[in-house]
Amino acid sequence: MAYRRGSFALTAPSVPLFAVAVVLAVLALLAHYGGADIPWVADHTFDTLTLAFVVMTVGVVARGV
Repeated sequence: MAYRRGSFALTAPSVPLFAVAVVLAVLALLAHYGGADIPWVADHTFDTLTLAFVVMTVGVVARGV
């Protein structure tokens, strides 16, 4: 069920999109706090967390994604 305020509706993200966002966030946290040497992620932890947030936001705002 969508949360509706005016003409703007928020929906729950799909499971695959949610999983992608969680995996990106966990990789960034492991690279930053765990010292894991993950290619690209270790050098761009903030960018990776931002990407995870953007993926989650798209999943909530866009319908059917």
